[in-house]
Amino acid sequence: MKNKAQAIRDVQYFGEEGGVVPAIDHAATSTFLNPQDMEKVFSGELQGCYLYSRHTNPTVNAFSKKVAAMEGFEAALGVASGMAAITCAVSQVMMGGGHIICSNTIYGGTYALFANILPKQNIEVTFVDPSKPEEFKKAIKKNTKLIYTEMMSNPLLAICDLKEISKIAKSKNIKLMVDNTFSPLIFTPKDFGADIVIHSCTKYISGASDLIAGVICSSEEFIGELIDVNTGCAMLYGPVMDSRVAYELFSRLDHLPVRMKAHGQAARYLVDRLNDEGIDGVTYPALSSHPDHEVFKSMQNSEYGAGAIITVDCKTSVNAIKMAKKLQEEKFGLFAVSLGFSRTLMSCPAASTSSEIPEDQRTAIGLKDGLLRLSIGIIGDNEVLADKFIAAYKDIIGT
Repeated sequence: MKNKAQAIRDVQYFGEEGGVVPAIDHAATSTFLNPQDMEKVFSGELQGCYLYSRHTNPTVNAFSKKVAAMEGFEAALGVASGMAAITCAVSQVMMGGGHIICSNTIYGGTYALFANILPKQNIEVTFVDPSKPEEFKKAIKKNTKLIYTEMMSNPLLAICDLKEISKIAKSKNIKLMVDNTFSPLIFTPKDFGADIVIHSCTKYISGASDLIAGVICSSEEFIGELIDVNTGCAMLYGPVMDSRVAYELFSRLDHLPVRMKAHGQAARYLVDRLNDEGIDGVTYPALSSHPDHEVFKSMQNSEYGAGAIITVDCKTSVNAIKMAKKLQEEKFGLFAVSLGFSRTLMSCPAASTSSEIPEDQRTAIGLKDGLLRLSIGIIGDNEVLADKFIAAYKDIIGT
């Protein structure tokens, strides 16, 4: 298996005059020197030509190839957001309707799409526990076309046993799609059978919380289907990645390996300090107490740690809000959704990014109202920040 940092490094483009970075091609449309070639592109006879930036764009392609290399795929397609990546990829697979089996611990926006929108498009969805591969097997129907899961779930940090789930999918010729937003470089889902991998690039891949973007990684064939001028969901839905955004992301991918290691080190330091203080209710996949710890280790690219996300059970929603408020006042972090930023971000998922999931379902999957989600940043003194968190916890929740 190729080193992931080296895979990113090996995708290299030069600027028009030999610059060390690629030029930003922000043309909306491209010239055809032979007018007949345009007709051939629209008819599908001619491939690989730049036509219109909603179809393909040189700068977006450069970024896409870099992500594809990182994830070990033949191809990728940058799009306007993580939700655009999910929507386009799912719609392409589920053309004409059918059945999806989906993890029940997923991002709230994804849950809302699957529970509220897809059923109105002749697509049935069954939600199952991602830690129990047998539930995926039991849920298969004659018209099942897709299994969808998150590699590391949002926000409960459940680890999908992708090796077992992929065996189930392959045995029935079902596509396996994985959201790897929480764990770039930490996991390589393709190595364990994923057919499609998506990211919200807004998070770790950007690293700066300053832009919205997504990407779909898969085979050349599937990416080609997505941009087909007649039947491609990415082409016809139109979630275009701006070339300027693609350029920013292309550049930031070079230091993603360094940032992921730093996130993992900072998060692990805080987790270890919380354990030393006897603070319970801490969830982090690298801990032996995590229910999926062994599954995590069996698939982890260990040099990249376990990521930035920690959850702490603050017992009640009131406590969680008080904690977040005090920690923001103490300059520990910022009370905001999202993750992968250079500074720590804090949120209460039950009232924010998972609020789309009905209360009874949140209870069923173990998502408590008092859960505080921390995305640990990479700047600041780890000891000082840990001291601030522990002091706030003892003040508000007790020992």
